[in-house]
Amino acid sequence: MGRASMSLTNGTAKILAPRRDGRNGRVRWMGRAACLALVAGLAACSGTTDFYPTKGDVKPHPGVARAKQHPIQGIDISKWQGPVDWASVRAAGTQFAFIKATEGGDHVDERFRVNWDGAARAGVPRGAYHFVFWCRSAQDQMAWFKKNVPADPTALPPVLDVEWNGHSQLCPKKLPKAQALAMIRYMLDEMERYTGKRPIIYTDITFHKDVLEDELPDYPHWVRSTAAEPEQRFAKRRWMLWQFTSTGRVPGVRGDVDRNAFYGTTAEWASFLATDCDPRDHSSLANRGLCAGK
Repeated sequence: MGRASMSLTNGTAKILAPRRDGRNGRVRWMGRAACLALVAGLAACSGTTDFYPTKGDVKPHPGVARAKQHPIQGIDISKWQGPVDWASVRAAGTQFAFIKATEGGDHVDERFRVNWDGAARAGVPRGAYHFVFWCRSAQDQMAWFKKNVPADPTALPPVLDVEWNGHSQLCPKKLPKAQALAMIRYMLDEMERYTGKRPIIYTDITFHKDVLEDELPDYPHWVRSTAAEPEQRFAKRRWMLWQFTSTGRVPGVRGDVDRNAFYGTTAEWASFLATDCDPRDHSSLANRGLCAGK
C-alpha cells in the first residue's frame, strides 16, 4: 500500500493518499472524504496531527504537542533571524507573520521594512508588533510607533508586546500593576485609533500573572507557553494565538524561529482575515465600528 503524503496549495495543507486501481494496478489518489478518514486514523494512532511536516522544532516539548493539531500556523520574527526567504516561508504553509517593528521610543528593528515588504510580496499576511519599554512614557512610545509603522489597511492588527525587561541593563524594573495597566490601555487605544484595528496583546506567563490576570478581557490575547498548553498556565484567559516554541524551524528562515498557532478553524481564520477581529468578538465589537471588513 502507498504511503500518505502532504502537499501545499495556496499555502494550505492538503492531504493526499494513494490507492490502487483494481483494474490496472495503477496508483490513483483518494478523494477528500477518504483522506480525512485516513488522517483521523493516523491521528488516533499517533496522538497528534502535524499539518506542516516541513516545519520542525530543535527542542520539541511534549507538553505542547497538541499545537500541531491547529491548522492555522505562523511565525513571529525580528532582525535576529537575519535575511528571510519569504517565498519559501509562504510555500511551507505559513499563514501569518508578526514582525518586530519598534521598541520603546527610539528603536526600530533594523530589518523591519525589508521583512514587512518581503512578506507582503510573498503573500504572507503580516502585522507589526511594538515591544514595550517600561522606562519610557506610553506617549513617547506610541508617537514612535506611528512614525515608523505604516497604517496599512491590508495588514493584520498591530500587537502590543508586554513582558518584563528583566535582562535589560537600562530598565530591568517592574512597575506597579496599576501603572503598567494605565500605560497598556493608553497604547492599545492609540494603536486602535491609528490603524483602525483592534490590537492584540502578546504576553508571557509571568507578566500575565503580575498584571493582566482578570484584566482586559475584551482584547484578543497572544500567549507564550512553551512547556504546557495555555489553559494550564494562563488562568481564565481566552487566547487567540499561542506561541508554543522558540526553537522552531521553518523553510526560508535560518536557525530558530518562534512558531505560533491560531485557536480556530480555517473558516474562523478566514473571518479574522476579512474583519481584523476574533470571530468570537464580532457581536460585542460591531457597535464600535470594528469588524466591518476590509
